[in-house]
Amino acid sequence: MGQPDGVDVHQHLLPDELIDRLRARSRRPFLRGWTLFTAGEPPFEVDPESHDIDRRISADEASGVRLACVSLSAPLGVEYLPRAEAGLLLELWHAAALDLPPHFAAWASVPAVEPDLDSLGDLLRAGFVGVQLPATDLSSPAAWQRAGDVLRVAAEAGKPVLVHPGPVIRRPLTGCLPEWWGPVVTYTTQMQAAWWAWEAVRGSELFPQLRVIFAAGAGLAPVHHERYTTRGGPSHRVEPNVFVDTSSYGPRSLDALVRALGIDALVLGSDTPYAAPLPDLGGDAALHAVRVRNPQRALGGAAPARKGERKEEATWRRAS
Repeated sequence: MGQPDGVDVHQHLLPDELIDRLRARSRRPFLRGWTLFTAGEPPFEVDPESHDIDRRISADEASGVRLACVSLSAPLGVEYLPRAEAGLLLELWHAAALDLPPHFAAWASVPAVEPDLDSLGDLLRAGFVGVQLPATDLSSPAAWQRAGDVLRVAAEAGKPVLVHPGPVIRRPLTGCLPEWWGPVVTYTTQMQAAWWAWEAVRGSELFPQLRVIFAAGAGLAPVHHERYTTRGGPSHRVEPNVFVDTSSYGPRSLDALVRALGIDALVLGSDTPYAAPLPDLGGDAALHAVRVRNPQRALGGAAPARKGERKEEATWRRAS
């Protein structure tokens, strides 16, 4: 079992109210029974037990997760629906999220068109842990600039932004693709584009107080910084307010991220219920950093000091 005070910054949950609304819809995204239909991916069979709140809490506690930060999965494409439809579904999500037990914290979401900044500010003050934005909305320097108003609301509230893979867009001439193509190819390239767009726009200079968490290890974009510098990019700067989560990756990939960014940039993110939190990240000191200290920094809290915790990277090196 992992350390019992872990913070998982990246989980998903479908509350009953949202399930009912998705079943009532006739356009994607919608549910038929427990089969989920989205615009760009094959139908997905949802496991109802994985969205049962009591079961989720028990599973988290068994894996050492004390606090689970849940979001409305951006690949559903809710943020891109016509404004009225998006607003309705997001209101349902936010209302249901506020009623979750204290084991959970929730990420707010905003429509891609005409986001209500006042309402977002109210949600962040009401206890939402931050705001999630689809990587598809942040895929170029100009896109980060267009998102500036939302980013400023988060920064002023002292809350982070979670950059999450967005919807898969099906091209007419793409042909038949295996089911794993979206998560393995499309999601990772989305995350890489968002990472490099943040780098190109010098986001940490535009928004010096903003904390940003890139899901799924930013698609391993940081591992490519050597290529970036050989192609004319400036020397890489480790930015203390930029984090990557561990979702969907194992020890070899996470070791590469640690070597590129240092262990202080890694935070526990599992993508539950689609994956499970990694129980071992290279020894107790590294485990504490990734599961406790770093997530609390990313979310704006403070973790208690732990003897020897500055030895995480050395511990990681020996373990890997």
